[in-house]
Amino acid sequence: MSCARDCADREGTIVGYKGPISQRQRRFGEELQRLRTAAGLSAPEAGALVGMKGPAVSHTEAGRITLNSERLEIWLDAYGCTDPAYRKGLAEMGQSTSKGWWSEYEGKVPMLALDLAEAEQRSIRLHSYDSLYIPGVLQLPDYAMAIYEGALGSQWAPETQVRFRMDRQRILTDDKLFNFVIHEAALRMRFAGDSVMRAQLLHLLDMAQMPNVSIQVLPFTAPKHAPLSASFLFCDPGCHELSTIILSGPKRAEHLGEPAEIGVYARKFQQLSELALPPVDHSDALHKLDTRDSWGLIHHLLYELQT
Repeated sequence: MSCARDCADREGTIVGYKGPISQRQRRFGEELQRLRTAAGLSAPEAGALVGMKGPAVSHTEAGRITLNSERLEIWLDAYGCTDPAYRKGLAEMGQSTSKGWWSEYEGKVPMLALDLAEAEQRSIRLHSYDSLYIPGVLQLPDYAMAIYEGALGSQWAPETQVRFRMDRQRILTDDKLFNFVIHEAALRMRFAGDSVMRAQLLHLLDMAQMPNVSIQVLPFTAPKHAPLSASFLFCDPGCHELSTIILSGPKRAEHLGEPAEIGVYARKFQQLSELALPPVDHSDALHKLDTRDSWGLIHHLLYELQT
């Protein structure tokens, strides 16, 4: 029996997790550790408050075992945490089972993809900046397939990854707000072929008609240098302090959640949004193709694809 499971069985912590530890589980533990450290308590001292030994506290803070709501409340009181929104959000984070539609893809797509889907599902607001590709939840199947077929050394079946990406798009019809800033470079990529790219640009215009979706283009001619070139996704679950920033790469993803990091990326997205052209807006019936906004630039690129 593992130490984590042994601690759980002997001391009454709910259960030890089976399988890989998700990013949500890690974040829950990191928040507990940060609160305990700020309160000036050691792991044994925190454990004594809820009838746990120091090793069990360490395993809980590492995301290896769960914590029941009664013990969480005792800890939050002892740590001086009084923010109702934060307490509620942390409780929800700790009690979640990490199970959802994405569970059927376990072992079929990378763990980073499962963590991404769970983070998106838990969010009520998502802010996405993309510098080279169309955001995944706005991609058409042919465009996504061109990305995965071009990946070198991938062990995952392209067809399965495309199906997973299409399933992620169900969140677009949920009660969530989406703000996308897409660099013009991503709209000019033609690796998928002109016909696929044309369909993809038209799809962006269609998606921009959804009331909960805002799409802006950051043009090459932006008056200032963009504050960040790497793509990122800012996931806000409703409590700003529990937001997660996801920096994705081809092989791994980095999840950031320190208070200073959340503040930095919130400001970065605000700067990017201010540098970008105004959002695509279909409400203006007299819209001109030469209008200096995201709608006009996308139509200009569509015209280029025809010539």
